[in-house]
Amino acid sequence: MKIAGLLALLIAAGAIALSALVSGHADKDASPIYGVKIPTGYRDWKLISVTHEEGDFNQLRAQLGNDTAIDAYREGKLPFPDGSIIVALHWKRVPSDDDNRVFGKVQAFVAGSAVNMQVMVKDAKKYAASGGWGFADFTDGKPADEAKHKTCFGCHEPAKDHDFVFTRYAP
Repeated sequence: MKIAGLLALLIAAGAIALSALVSGHADKDASPIYGVKIPTGYRDWKLISVTHEEGDFNQLRAQLGNDTAIDAYREGKLPFPDGSIIVALHWKRVPSDDDNRVFGKVQAFVAGSAVNMQVMVKDAKKYAASGGWGFADFTDGKPADEAKHKTCFGCHEPAKDHDFVFTRYAP
């Protein structure tokens, strides 16, 4: 009787796993490869820094961190401790008509339409193959495909000396 119960449990587990494989991923809200989701409450996190990307991007970007990441930044702690999460919000850069009317020329820009958001989650054991970081890229709240996520770690490798993180803290 115990063997039959164990066999039934294994068959059920196999069916669930097969179902996830057939659907393409186990969780439609999580990034492929890494399984990272959009963190709850991230819009209330502290600001790490802002950037302006010119050229092909022409974006304004804001990087936010959870308390663990912010503490590491403030203390200059590298590598970042497990549990650190960094979120990057990206918008198209557009002229501010209101500000520019006051200035009399185009010199002020604001965040326009959202482009995407990126997330980095530090877990040295879980993500050992990618420098201890799990990555995610979301557009309109949906994770990008697996091909996009295969590029994440390669893009961050040049920042290896800063624990694969480009953003510096702006106190």
